[in-house]
Amino acid sequence: MIIVYEPEGCEPQSFDAGRGKLRASEIQIIERTADARWPDIKEGVKAGDIHALRVVVWAIRKRTEPALRFGDFDPFEGELRSRLDAREVKAYAEALFEEYHENPDDLAEAFNELRDVAFDREDVEKAIADVAAPKDPAPEPEPEMLPAEAASPSEG
Repeated sequence: MIIVYEPEGCEPQSFDAGRGKLRASEIQIIERTADARWPDIKEGVKAGDIHALRVVVWAIRKRTEPALRFGDFDPFEGELRSRLDAREVKAYAEALFEEYHENPDDLAEAFNELRDVAFDREDVEKAIADVAAPKDPAPEPEPEMLPAEAASPSEG
């Protein structure tokens, strides 16, 4: 999960809160500050919950700004958004293809929605190409000759 912080008049900043990107100590600080468990906070980030987004970005920013207090990081509504990282985009693309592959219009709409929530559009295009590519059927195995057939000359 990528969280984008885009304060008005400033360059957007992105914060990777995906699997394996936060230290245990950071997660513990996030839990204490948010007064919630990490699994609930992660779900809040996915859902775009402002409190979850704020506390995670604040904890990540503390890496470079150790004196930053939670109360001093108070973004306006709409300045924080969650976006899907490449791994999540691939998983969603596979699930969408599985669900809608028989209805091209619904699949196209679902893929457009995926483009809207992805951090990197190139990840979406690659994932769509991967899942929509025709799958080669498994090659049929060569028939094995029995040892007796291989050793005896053919009679003609």
